Amino acid sequence: MAASRPRSAANPLRRAFTGAIAALALASTASQPLHAQQEPQPAQEGEGFRYFPRPAEAPAGAPNVLIVLTDDVGFSAASGLGGPIPTPAFDSVMAQGLTYTRFHVTAMCSPTRASLLTGRNHHSVGFGAIANVAVDQPGYTSVIPESAATIGDVLKANGYATAFFGKNHNTPDWETGPLGPFERWPNGLGFDYFYGFNGPAADQINPELVENRNTLRRDPTDETYFLDRDLADKMVEWLHMQDSLRDDQPFLLYFAPGTMHAPQQAPSEWIDRFAGQFDQGWDVLREQIFARQKSAGIIPADAELAPRPARMPAWDSLTDSQRSNYARLMEVAAAQMAFMDFQFGRVLDTLRETGELDNTLILYVQGDNGGAIHELAGSMNAYEGFAQIESTDEELTARIGDAGGEDTFGNYPAGWAFALNTPFPWGKAVASHLGGTRNALAVSWPARIAERGAIRTQYTHVIDVAPTIYEAIGIAAPAVVDGVEQQEIDGKSFVTSFFDEDAPSHRTEQYYEMLGSRAYYRDGWLAATGVTWDPWRIPDYDPATLPWELYNLDEDFSQVDNVADAHPEKLAELKSAFDEAAERYDVYPLASDYLARLNPDNRPHALQPAQSYTYYEGDARYPIAAWPNLTPNWEATANISTVSASDSGPVFGMGMRFTGYRLMLEDGVPVFVYDPTGRPEERMTVRAPAALPAGDHEVTVVFSPEGGGIRLSLLVDGEEVAQTSDERFYRVFNGAALIGRPLIDDRTGPRSCDCTIDQVTITPR
Repeated sequence: MAASRPRSAANPLRRAFTGAIAALALASTASQPLHAQQEPQPAQEGEGFRYFPRPAEAPAGAPNVLIVLTDDVGFSAASGLGGPIPTPAFDSVMAQGLTYTRFHVTAMCSPTRASLLTGRNHHSVGFGAIANVAVDQPGYTSVIPESAATIGDVLKANGYATAFFGKNHNTPDWETGPLGPFERWPNGLGFDYFYGFNGPAADQINPELVENRNTLRRDPTDETYFLDRDLADKMVEWLHMQDSLRDDQPFLLYFAPGTMHAPQQAPSEWIDRFAGQFDQGWDVLREQIFARQKSAGIIPADAELAPRPARMPAWDSLTDSQRSNYARLMEVAAAQMAFMDFQFGRVLDTLRETGELDNTLILYVQGDNGGAIHELAGSMNAYEGFAQIESTDEELTARIGDAGGEDTFGNYPAGWAFALNTPFPWGKAVASHLGGTRNALAVSWPARIAERGAIRTQYTHVIDVAPTIYEAIGIAAPAVVDGVEQQEIDGKSFVTSFFDEDAPSHRTEQYYEMLGSRAYYRDGWLAATGVTWDPWRIPDYDPATLPWELYNLDEDFSQVDNVADAHPEKLAELKSAFDEAAERYDVYPLASDYLARLNPDNRPHALQPAQSYTYYEGDARYPIAAWPNLTPNWEATANISTVSASDSGPVFGMGMRFTGYRLMLEDGVPVFVYDPTGRPEERMTVRAPAALPAGDHEVTVVFSPEGGGIRLSLLVDGEEVAQTSDERFYRVFNGAALIGRPLIDDRTGPRSCDCTIDQVTITPR
């Protein structure tokens, strides 16, 4: 049996034996590959039950594992890394262990998460790009193959309890509906318990929550609700249950908050703490961060500060109103991260109180990619960008007082994200430059790692995390899982560097690619394609036209000095190495057409092709992939029965207030609102002239092409009663559909319709 692991810090046996047992566990390695399904062995005479199967057991003294992966957080956002945002919880992980300052990710979220979970390169597990732009190519399907078992699978098979809290962006879009299939939901990826959300982003105040396989709403009466607090509540509760019921079982806890991905939202009192702290602007902030990083030894003393791209405005070139607005948006972003860090601190406190912190291996990846340089001017609604709309400064000024609150879905300007990537160039989605791919990793394991607050400079990558965990526990990656032979683990363990600052970098080369931006690293040299496009605009460039650059990162920490002209032979060597890796890992064909790839017709749909689709009233939530794709030629008919001429409530809706549409009754009057960008300028509303009398009715909404735009009609019992038109059609890009229930972020309207909704039929025409 596994050694008893009481969770009280006061237990003297635990204090005495934790270090010795953990050392034995680390020294032991399995002589044979493990299988995910170990055959249960009957107990021997005198050992208890003889025929009930015995559960898998972890190695004696095996550590708990806590993985943290934040979202869109640049290398230098946290205070412990020289940044302007106070993060005492993250800083404490740095202080009680090691910080890897040459750790790398893939430049976007889904791919980094797939690599973290599997230990494989992102293309080799189908995640060449984010799940929402999957296409029918081997490296881009967004389907993690059965030949790539996750950390959850492997640790669960080795006796661990496993739980996942936060963002899951590794389930194919078409499998996120209420009927699954669920093999690639978190429960199917090795996690006993999941609480969080599916998809790229979540409203921090009104998230599309999922618990295991079940969708749910947060309490609409809670005026103080924030997702990061909710996640921490659930993590603490789970840890307490683990402490109560399985105090001898180690656990894997994976925490993936949506912070700092848009929407950037935070409690108003936290936003107010940062009032005036960013009035100096992003250029001065970058210099301040750079100086602190050198002083703290985060970066080498001879490192240079990558210059701000000329296409990104200087702070001093902005108007007074722009500076005021942009500073406020940065205050919101800082508050969001600080608030999340406070919640994570509660998790650390729980581990400390239960006596588990010492033997918990924490791997905290500060960012799944660099800071998101998505929007040059920031916004109050990030979905505007998908419609290629940019708010004017006057529009931003009019709403800036709402920033960070429930009525916004905003993002800060690219200049701030660039500052939070100091000292590196560029940011998220740029796989060729360190601003997109270099993020810090903090590692602590008090029972085993003796050094405190040390810096590690070994070259490491997110694919290295899984094998590092396996070696630390004392297990081997399985050769076969569920009867499926496993593909090679691409990562390399860096456990030796836990105990030796001079341990060599086991990773000596690595490829990078995202939307055609690409690079290859080998022995200190980095060949990288140039950035000829504006990353704050939706990309659509020809990757073949990107020029190649060359950097000696051993001498040029910040990737500033392009030496391609001086070393043409080295550049040719690395370009050839990239081609070889691209062929091996299914990187080709290269493409950057993000908006075209976003079209749901590029991948399987949760719906089978049909003339029409019928839905019924209930609490089921249908993600956009489980709902007919709205086009300029489309109609929906709701068959309803009203009790009186004053019936009110939702009939059906898709999306959210920031991008969506909905049919409702308002005091008996049918009203349909098409609101693709959340802006009044693109909003289309059709309203019947009179209330429906009591009885059975058919209410139909019709979209028809008209010129280059659309005509929107409302029909009641077969007769057109209202119409409007727009010269352009804007798509709805995200959200979920509900029948007879309000949209997920509608807390104030009726919870259901007074009428009876017999069915809603959607007919693509």
